[in-house]
Amino acid sequence: MPTNRPLRICVDARIPDGPYDGIGAVVRGLASALCELDDDTEEYAFLVYGDSHCWMLPYQKGPCKILTGPNVPIAGRLRVLARRVPGVRRAWNLIGAPRRIETSDGTVENAGFDVIHFTTQSAFLTAVPSIYQPHDLQHLHLPQYFSRRVRLRREVEYRTYCEQAALVVAMSSWGREDLIRRYKLQPERVAVVPWAAGGNSEVAPGSERIAQVRQRYKLPDAFAFFPSRTWPHKNHLGLIQAIALLRRKFGVRVYVICSGHRDDFFNKIEGQVQKSQLNDQVRFVGFVPEDDLQCLYHASRCVVFPTKFEGWGLPLLEAFRAGTPVACSRINPLCEQAADAALLFNPDNQEEMAATILRLWTDGALRDRLAAAGRERAALFSWRQTARLFRAHYRKLGKRTLAPEDRALLSSSPIV
Repeated sequence: MPTNRPLRICVDARIPDGPYDGIGAVVRGLASALCELDDDTEEYAFLVYGDSHCWMLPYQKGPCKILTGPNVPIAGRLRVLARRVPGVRRAWNLIGAPRRIETSDGTVENAGFDVIHFTTQSAFLTAVPSIYQPHDLQHLHLPQYFSRRVRLRREVEYRTYCEQAALVVAMSSWGREDLIRRYKLQPERVAVVPWAAGGNSEVAPGSERIAQVRQRYKLPDAFAFFPSRTWPHKNHLGLIQAIALLRRKFGVRVYVICSGHRDDFFNKIEGQVQKSQLNDQVRFVGFVPEDDLQCLYHASRCVVFPTKFEGWGLPLLEAFRAGTPVACSRINPLCEQAADAALLFNPDNQEEMAATILRLWTDGALRDRLAAAGRERAALFSWRQTARLFRAHYRKLGKRTLAPEDRALLSSSPIV
């Protein structure tokens, strides 16, 4: 029933303090946009861990407040450790306690929220109408990259929270159809809300700052950049084989800089680098701060993204925003995101990957064209637009009167 009081939305932002990966960048991007919304019809509260919420403080302004919940649970701390320390992840997957279906402790219900938005795959059972984002169903498409325990855990959690949700959200049209097909969800309960690039800065780093980063990481004059954790599906092995093929078949040395957390699969990747005798061409710099990451995009000759599966390719939009030409896998939803702004290749075909990288590495005019197309493509995605679309969904679920802008956003076709 329509009411004059502000619509109260709880946004699940329970992320431990520390270095952020893609999901952390997404939650911060959404938070930065929601706190800038300037109408008085909504109140937002970011649900955070009691002992791990410093990252959220800059977004506590405008219509946004912080709602402190319990501390990070021991199991949560172990999962974070498993993601960040090589070797621990494998042990956790094999013997770690399985995730149980979490039930609300009453914090959200007692605060009188109208809607709760679960921004990550984690959620809990609640009577409050919810939005749930499972991000991707990779465990069903590439089960070989998951232990039986993890596949089972994902299935139980994802299906339970999808069944509970008033609305399930995907980032692409393909992702929406995948959820509908795999989990037998009613189409009207699944929506597309595209994300934007990671990071909050729209201002390109200056030449002096880029020069400092070049010196800090001892970067070659020209290099291809691959920002990604060393998970198996990211396909570092395929990229290494393609780079070796370029040197062996064409005598072309392409230098590659890889950033991102090193998981336990890194040992196999490192072994492939040594076997291919590419120690002088392929280098891993580990996790880098966000400011340095933006400089790496701007300093690189091109970005190569050979992943075998994605729910959303943040590196594509980050490269597009930086004006860096991209070659990426011909997979959904990357084809939707990239449109004609990137070169595409089969991630399972090293010869095709090598040929595509060679085109991008040697053709300056092609790089200029793709850089311009990428900037145009990046302009179609922003966290402000994402926040406005989520606000329209919040209002609809909260049974509030929709503004003309809301109706237009909800009825328009997604960009991807």
